[in-house]
Amino acid sequence: MTSSSSSGFRAAVLQLTVTADKSTNIAIAVKRIQQAKSNGCTLAVLPECFTTPYDNALFRKYAEIIPDGETCKALSQAAKSNQMYVVGGSIPELCDNKVYNTCTVWDPNGNLIAKHRKVHLFDVNIPGSTCFKESNAMSPGNTLNTFQLGKFKVGLGICHDMRFSEMAALYRKQGCDLLIYPGAFCTELGPPHWSLLIRFRALENQTFVIAASPARDTKSNYVAWGHSMVADPWGTIVEEANEKDMDLYVDLDFTLRENIKRQIPIGNQRRIDIYDTIDMKNIK
Repeated sequence: MTSSSSSGFRAAVLQLTVTADKSTNIAIAVKRIQQAKSNGCTLAVLPECFTTPYDNALFRKYAEIIPDGETCKALSQAAKSNQMYVVGGSIPELCDNKVYNTCTVWDPNGNLIAKHRKVHLFDVNIPGSTCFKESNAMSPGNTLNTFQLGKFKVGLGICHDMRFSEMAALYRKQGCDLLIYPGAFCTELGPPHWSLLIRFRALENQTFVIAASPARDTKSNYVAWGHSMVADPWGTIVEEANEKDMDLYVDLDFTLRENIKRQIPIGNQRRIDIYDTIDMKNIK
């Protein structure tokens, strides 16, 4: 497959090491986007919170106004200079004195074409394992967000959003071919849930799913699982990283999605006379 064709395109999933130095994190992201271009990629996907350690105490300190902040300017220029689509993982966004966990998307002209604020904040308390309350530092988003990559429609979520099948089902109803989740699952929840959730979101919605994690840093207060992954509409893992700093390059062929939809036509078999998934914000 060429870097972009009528049937698909090549995507890069960039599993970066996140340091406490924001400018360094941004510079590394830009360099890896350039490498993705040299490897024939049309799309590059960065991890959740790739500019800042995942720490409630730091989110406001590292936060930026979108699209005028340091990170946005760098991603816009990287997308334009490399003629690529860039899904900017997520960064802490400052707006009206609130902080959001926000994903930005840039087109090959460097334009901001989508913005997704994390809808479901990571508030968990598992005795003896994980205790984290993202809502102590951040506010939730309230919208679903998509963008077009040529003829293909892409739905956006961030990390904990992946656990909510209703959200993915609404993207399926909107005709999304691909779902993208920048995510930083912890090492306690990664082994039992990460792969399972990615594969099932792909299988149940007959879409490709890309999940981009930071690399694992065992010295961090919050240790990410890593294992960035791409799953196809059959629920099969196409590519998976380990925990280390590395990138995945994956050719996505959407004829597979069309074939699976014909073979198992669940879109036409849903009993909406009995049940449905409804976007409450769009009810007239």
